[in-house]
Amino acid sequence: MASSISSTGVSTTSTADVIALVGRILAAYLFIPAGIGKLMGFAGTVGYINSVGLPLPEVGAVLAIVVELGFGIALLFGFKTRITSIVLAVFTIATALFFHKYWSAPDAMKMMQQINFNKNIAIAGGLLAFAAFGPGRLSVDKR
Repeated sequence: MASSISSTGVSTTSTADVIALVGRILAAYLFIPAGIGKLMGFAGTVGYINSVGLPLPEVGAVLAIVVELGFGIALLFGFKTRITSIVLAVFTIATALFFHKYWSAPDAMKMMQQINFNKNIAIAGGLLAFAAFGPGRLSVDKR
């Protein structure tokens, strides 16, 4: 198995590079379709953002589309992965805080909102691992 030392000083193998690629694909699978959905259903996205009381819902919708679609594609290809992952992690945490407020949800929705909140926090953790350790050699960044 081939091994090399990455720019972070971490020894990587071809297996680790494949695992990093699969991880990027799986993470991008969350963001890219969500961004496309928001783009195709822009009015609904604006309405949903407005329903939680955030200001400038049109701007928020555009921002969400740019982050999910644009940064999701960048993550998929491993382009500017460290900053991309940080942006996506911050966005994901903000989404949890603004859209999955389980602490103030009606009892019938509390569990579902808490699960979604916790998933967003876990996703942000995985994204921060890419920020710390990079995308692996099977990426635009490493070419």
